[in-house]
Amino acid sequence: MKHLLCALLVACGGAWAQAPAEPASGAAPAAASTGPAPVAGVKGQNIFDVKPDASEEPGYAAQTNAERARVQPGNNAPMWRQVREGATGYSSLPRSQAPEAGNLIQPFVQYPGSRYTTAGQAWREVRNNWIIPYGAALLGITVLALAIFYLSRGALGREPADGGGRRIERFTPFERAAHWCNATAFVTLALSGIVMAFGKFFLQPVLGQQLFGWLAFGLKNVHNFMGPLFAVSLAVIILTFVKDNIASRADFVWLSKAGGMFSNQEVPSHRFNAGEKGMFWWGITIPGVFVVLSGLVLDRLIPGWGLVRAEMQIAHMVHATLAIWMMALLLGHIYMGTIGMRGAFKAMKTGYVSEAWAREHHELWADDVRSGKIPAQRSGPARAEAAAPAKSALGGTP
Repeated sequence: MKHLLCALLVACGGAWAQAPAEPASGAAPAAASTGPAPVAGVKGQNIFDVKPDASEEPGYAAQTNAERARVQPGNNAPMWRQVREGATGYSSLPRSQAPEAGNLIQPFVQYPGSRYTTAGQAWREVRNNWIIPYGAALLGITVLALAIFYLSRGALGREPADGGGRRIERFTPFERAAHWCNATAFVTLALSGIVMAFGKFFLQPVLGQQLFGWLAFGLKNVHNFMGPLFAVSLAVIILTFVKDNIASRADFVWLSKAGGMFSNQEVPSHRFNAGEKGMFWWGITIPGVFVVLSGLVLDRLIPGWGLVRAEMQIAHMVHATLAIWMMALLLGHIYMGTIGMRGAFKAMKTGYVSEAWAREHHELWADDVRSGKIPAQRSGPARAEAAAPAKSALGGTP
């Protein structure tokens, strides 16, 4: 503002000083002054000297900021063009720690779902216009669908009056420990992630901005430290259960009949049915691996990755999208493992199911146990009630 006022004073003072004096009474008027001929381009720094034809000069578009200032003082378009194109300026920070410290604004890109704009703005559009609203909608629809299914169908399965016969070990202590460790890590990550992503819409109005800020900050640190635990437990889960999640011919039969959902009679399956195998591959293993890798990039735990903003933006979009996908699918898994199916939670809690339960929900697996192909007790010394060839509750001998 100070420079602009000075320029105005200079311009006005120059105009007053050059104004012709009034002729004396009776004197002939002086000839009108034509002034100096216009010169192409401007070499001064006075904004009132800018000519409208400056942009017509050859090489105008390729001018540096210093050259532009000579013909159009105050026009810093060349500098901002370089900034928007990602031109690297000087920075005293070491490139090994901050390789793009000299870049104020990222170059133009177009992420899926964004306009062609600067990378930071493109990432913001993907997050705010797609991941947040559609992710919230997916989780909300999943919860609503599960509630409707429970109210219309209730818990699946039957409770045998006689206890269901001998006990069969469905999960060993190691399998249950791996499952609960992974489940605890995932639930912690899911809850903290939901607060960080959606909390300002439903928690901040209740808690207030300051308290919510501290909560989000604390959960961010919990999220970051819980991630590696989830990564290790996920690897254990995959290695432990992969052998029983390979597709078989019975799975295609199960899928063709939708698992008996509409017939009130379950389709025979092995230890895990096709739905559970699909959850293992498409709800846990495949998205889980990419969620872990992208999370490690965001935590900067992978050497050479996550040092520039573009890598962090891509990692965040992959991480958030697949994490919401996992949460939606695992909501169904949690539902079936708790209130959705009778006896399922007890199986993961104690490790054992009754023979009647195995026969009802996994008939082919129960047949393998009865024939001795799969031991009824897979960990520790065989229990008498599991190993004895007593008559089963369903008739016949095991």
